[in-house]
This record gives sequence, structure tokens and C-alpha cells, in this order.
Amino acid sequence: MEAFYAGFERVLVALAPLAARIGFDRLERPVAAVERTVKGALFDCRMCGQCALSSTGMSCPMNCPKNLRNGPCGGVRGNGHCEVYPEMPCVWVKAFEGAEAMREGARIRNVQPPIDHRLKGRSTWLAVMRDKGLPPPPPPEPKKKPADKPAA
Repeated sequence: MEAFYAGFERVLVALAPLAARIGFDRLERPVAAVERTVKGALFDCRMCGQCALSSTGMSCPMNCPKNLRNGPCGGVRGNGHCEVYPEMPCVWVKAFEGAEAMREGARIRNVQPPIDHRLKGRSTWLAVMRDKGLPPPPPPEPKKKPADKPAA
């Protein structure tokens, strides 16, 4: 799955110039709908808009009832199940198991930023295109000073 994910990211990056020409805002709804369907079926994705699957053993941390993005709470049961829903395996136990099988599994130890709820429902695929597939914008032009007038 990790190799597929990396390959898919390369495809997204390659498509970024085309997406920019079409317009990221115009693509948001249809791409988010496809992303929701695919990632929902494969990873039970919650469409937080800030996907961390590649850093969390391909396990969506937003499935944690406490929405913890940086590791398990202190209430993980001895059988590896959730404190809140005892019948449910802990999302973070599954994440660490998945990370162990990944080449880049050590990324699970990277601290994830707090969730920005304004991005909920937005496409992370388009964000990858914007962030990794397009050159950074040029720096702003320095403000021009008015020309000095010669003394009379």
C-alpha cells in the first residue's frame, strides 16, 4: 500500500499544472467526492482535509473517538482496544502495527499539527498538488521609492 500511495502522490504532483489551469476551486467538489469515496472505502477516511495516512501506518487517526492525532490516549485497554468503545481496536494500536510494516514507518513519531476544522471536507489530494506540484510563488516586488527630484 505504501508503494501505491507514493506512486499516486507522484501522479498528483504531475497533474498539478493541469489542475492549476482548470482551477483548484473548480475542481474541489468533484475531486473531494472521489477522494471521499476511495479513501472512505479503503481507510474509513473522515475527510479532515489534512490527511496523515502516510504518517500513521495507513490508519486514519480521525477514527479515534477522541480525535487524537499524535498517539494513543492513556486509556488503551490491555487487549489493544479503545477506552471509549471497548469493542473497537484502538486506532493508534493499528497505526503502529501498520507503521512497522512501512519503509517510512518512523514518520509515525512526527508530531502532527492540531486539526484545522476549517479544512474538513476539503480534498487533501488537491492540497498535495498545490503544495508539492507547483513552484512556489515569486517573492513580492519591492516597493519603488519615488524618484528624487533634482534640486533647482
